[in-house]
Amino acid sequence: MILYRNARIFTAAEPAWAESMVVDDGRLLFVGDDAAAAAHAPGADAVDLGGAFVLPGFIDAHTHLVPFGESLGHVDLMGTQNLDEIAARVTAAAAADPDASRTMGRNWLATSIPGRIPDRHMIDEWESERPVYLDAFDSHSMWVNTAALRELGIDDETPDPIGGRIARDPETGVATGMLYETASLQLATEFLTSTVTDDDRDRALRLAFSRYLASGVTAAVDMALRQADLECLERQLDRGKGTLPMRIAAHWFVDLCDTEAENLAQVRRAAELAERLDGPWLRVTGIKVMVDGVIDSCTAAMKAPYADGSHCGPIWSLEALGPVVAAADAAGLQVAMHAIGDEASDIALSAIEHAHAVNGPRARRHRIEHLETVTPENIRRLAGLGVVASMQPVHADPALAENWVAMLGDERAERGMPWPEITSAGGVLAFGTDAPTAPHAPLPNMYVATTRCSALVPGLGPNIPEYALPLAEALAHGTKDAAFACRWDELTGQLVAGKAADFVVLDRNPFTGEEAELLTTNVTSTVVAGRTASVELG
Repeated sequence: MILYRNARIFTAAEPAWAESMVVDDGRLLFVGDDAAAAAHAPGADAVDLGGAFVLPGFIDAHTHLVPFGESLGHVDLMGTQNLDEIAARVTAAAAADPDASRTMGRNWLATSIPGRIPDRHMIDEWESERPVYLDAFDSHSMWVNTAALRELGIDDETPDPIGGRIARDPETGVATGMLYETASLQLATEFLTSTVTDDDRDRALRLAFSRYLASGVTAAVDMALRQADLECLERQLDRGKGTLPMRIAAHWFVDLCDTEAENLAQVRRAAELAERLDGPWLRVTGIKVMVDGVIDSCTAAMKAPYADGSHCGPIWSLEALGPVVAAADAAGLQVAMHAIGDEASDIALSAIEHAHAVNGPRARRHRIEHLETVTPENIRRLAGLGVVASMQPVHADPALAENWVAMLGDERAERGMPWPEITSAGGVLAFGTDAPTAPHAPLPNMYVATTRCSALVPGLGPNIPEYALPLAEALAHGTKDAAFACRWDELTGQLVAGKAADFVVLDRNPFTGEEAELLTTNVTSTVVAGRTASVELG
């Protein structure tokens, strides 16, 4: 038994503040004032925290663990201002690893190439022999060179995959080197996955765990789990003799197939996994569906056209989506639907209403991911249906907003990511990061949430400042509400008696300093199930 005393503890519960915690066998036995805690645990080993700030461990409500770990070995193009800077970083990485089979990059922004559409010939000028794959910052499009297209087996006659597009010259029909949505997320990604060994994947997962724990994250929702990543998590679970360094809930990814039978077979697979994997360290809790794309590449499904006149439809129609959501709902699975455009969220909510009608009253906790644009009417529908809004403050960072705003080009950009409207309507709002599409650290995420200012480029003006949140609310969305979002609210997310001793100690109190101090605050200790957490990278 351990008594943690003399701290400033934010509980994310009522009462909101405490001074001491008593921990035994990985659980909180008591949370309250110093005197009562000492009386509650006579003879316990005492740890004086010296007035340090303590809060529940952060829960990343939406991430991609193995891809995040893998991305840490890729060339980071965030912050590049032009094509020359992109070329310099890519060529430097290639020179540093001359034996690599291919060069991987991430995080380039459309604003780095103003007035031009990326194509393979641009990359060919710096690297024509070795395949180069550059993921956009949102991971929904990929820019490749000619060698990569050749390696992928993509030529001018290759058909577009369902829900995706291989960009082609409008006059000649020649593939340009840009892959959108499933052309990137499935066609290219499935090939690249086949080139990675289990050992590579295991190292990536350990690295992801290490980075998360160092930043104060004690649990995460692995969104869009596939077979290779599942096997990786299970290998780590075996090595840990039934435990992981942090708690993982996962959503099985459902691809859009040619037939309803193929779609429903994937739901049955998720249900089988959910029955087998339902522990306190690893559980499959539902399915993930990509209803649409992203605004930055004009692939999000919007009710009105984009500024350039284009009007992209959804990846999943309501007719295809309805049976999948109803089947998952009947199986007791959570349904998480990527829906960024206002039309996509309308489709997602209609599919959930269909499931209610088909299956009748039952306990539900479905989710919509991202919700970057959503109408006031659909916010009311979301709250009325008890659907969780799973959102990522970092996506509202002003450093990422220029192209986003330009693609919409009208008043829709003035209501981007309207967090207070969702909570005012009675909806539950859960925060995550969507790593590796964005930085994984939660404290900078909280800075964006509380200021709508940039954690990436200091000094930028705020992005829709009226949507900023009080710090206590933002922290609750990243802890208590994130636990609710993945059905772990009985286990973690708050510092109250009976729940897991998952908590974080910071080197300063974010409630007493300037908001910008969230960007320089450090995690001094991350505790999971009562033990200081660490990962052997090996």
